[in-house]
Amino acid sequence: MTNNSIFKEFKEFAIKGNVLDLAVGVIIGSSFGRIVSSFVNDIIMPPIGLLLSGVNFKDLKIPLKAAVLDPNNKIVSNAITLNIGNFLQASFDFLITAWAIFAIIKLINHLKKKEEVKVAKEINRQEILLAEIRDLLKEKQSMTGQSTDKINTI
Repeated sequence: MTNNSIFKEFKEFAIKGNVLDLAVGVIIGSSFGRIVSSFVNDIIMPPIGLLLSGVNFKDLKIPLKAAVLDPNNKIVSNAITLNIGNFLQASFDFLITAWAIFAIIKLINHLKKKEEVKVAKEINRQEILLAEIRDLLKEKQSMTGQSTDKINTI
């Protein structure tokens, strides 16, 4: 393969609508993620922390090893901790994001179902009208004594 054919193939791939739709989705999803994180951090977690005696979830840590200090109280090596507060924060972010996506998809599916019912009703209406036309043609043909072979195939 030449570089020109690879470039041409890549160009065709990148210009396809699906790639552009995906890019737009990723950008919007990234922005949505920041909104959800802010919602969790700034709206949901403060009242929960207040209910739990003013606990800030980001400060929840389980120490595994204390920090080592020199005689001047300068840190020689940092403490090692399990930052469960950050994990809880990320878990709340995930749950709210998942719930929001679920709600959006449920709404979209509901709207699609309404559209499908509308289309099905329109098709049924057309079938009824065609059946009525067929029956009228059969009646007209039988009154004039003409063959109904072509009408029966409708």
